[in-house]
Amino acid sequence: MKKVLILLGPPGAGKGTVGGKLSEIYNLPLISSGDLLRENVNNHTELGEKANSYIKRGELVPDELVEKIIEDRIKKEDCNYGFILDGFPRTLKQAEDLEKIFHDEGSLIVIYLSASDEFLIKRLSNRRICENCGAIYHLINLPPKKEGICDKCGGKLIQREDDKPEVIKKRIDVYHKLTQPIIDYYRKKGNFFEISGEGKLEETVTKIKEILKW
Repeated sequence: MKKVLILLGPPGAGKGTVGGKLSEIYNLPLISSGDLLRENVNNHTELGEKANSYIKRGELVPDELVEKIIEDRIKKEDCNYGFILDGFPRTLKQAEDLEKIFHDEGSLIVIYLSASDEFLIKRLSNRRICENCGAIYHLINLPPKKEGICDKCGGKLIQREDDKPEVIKKRIDVYHKLTQPIIDYYRKKGNFFEISGEGKLEETVTKIKEILKW
């Protein structure tokens, strides 16, 4: 039976960090729509060029662009036994279209990581990323050993455009407006669970493992 976990939550709630840990535990690929989009942007693909203008403004990339790369990704062999989705679906249409792609085969569970706007702005505005290898740091919770330099590859640490406070606020506003219907959608289906995204990683992962029972 294919195991599918959807991690929902506003920007900065920890979906990527939690998803990475669960990916290791269950040996399932973590699929991040944000990472896939940024990969296209960095490679200057046609999709990437279209998506980049939306990302810079802190707006959601149109459904058809995101759905195409997600569908192609989950058809790969490493997803045969399941996968973990981070950042998808982000709109009600994406949620409905995902069901068509998935065909209800297997177990689909949705975990919502909730957090206050104040917490999210503080967390995201202190995030830094290596422009070379993509490693993520946090100036408060996970600082590099040497200021501005990646511990792993020595690359330069930068602040993403969408991690600047004014853009973060816009991202959160967009999230609340467009993603709330998805929460209501899955809650009605009975496969929806809400957990605080403001706790320690170990505690959050333990709570999710108790829900999944995989």
